[in-house]
Amino acid sequence: MSEEEISGLSHVSFVVLGLVAEHPCHGKDINKRIEERGMRSWTAIGRSSIYGVLKNLKKKGLVESWIEEEDNRAVKIYQITIEGKEVLKTQIYNVLSNFVGRNDHNFYTAFAMLPVLSQEEQIEVFTKSLNKIKIHKKELEKMLKHNAHNKLNVRGLFEHPIRILGADIKFLEWVLEEIKKGSGKIGSEA
Repeated sequence: MSEEEISGLSHVSFVVLGLVAEHPCHGKDINKRIEERGMRSWTAIGRSSIYGVLKNLKKKGLVESWIEEEDNRAVKIYQITIEGKEVLKTQIYNVLSNFVGRNDHNFYTAFAMLPVLSQEEQIEVFTKSLNKIKIHKKELEKMLKHNAHNKLNVRGLFEHPIRILGADIKFLEWVLEEIKKGSGKIGSEA
């Protein structure tokens, strides 16, 4: 089952809904923030696709819109709805708590939206993720031990993800420590 089937949000919808959640805005503003934050390097969001995504989010009741005048022209302003906030929070929670150490664009998106979760929820999701990664790393280490007699190309298929998971473990332990200290300066700065 894909993540969209579970949450109802594609990756692009997840990103756009998260940006709308920051403050009421129009499509041009969303494009500007995507550019400023370097998000195009880890998302597949085309400039014009944002408007279709906003239309679909509105159709699902996750955002609402109204027309305002800006620079002598009418622009459509979007704002997240209560239902949209709940869907976004659920998506962030699920992505972060199910992160298992892969290069995952949804993890980066959810991490960028961390302030949506309470401190307790942040600790909970990262603890769950950390536990899953540690279990997965141990399984791979066991498999590597079983394959110790094999050639480098076989052993490397276990060694590489083990090392990556080790780095992910260190990162998540650091994140948890920062959250628990309350010194994480968690926010949505551009």
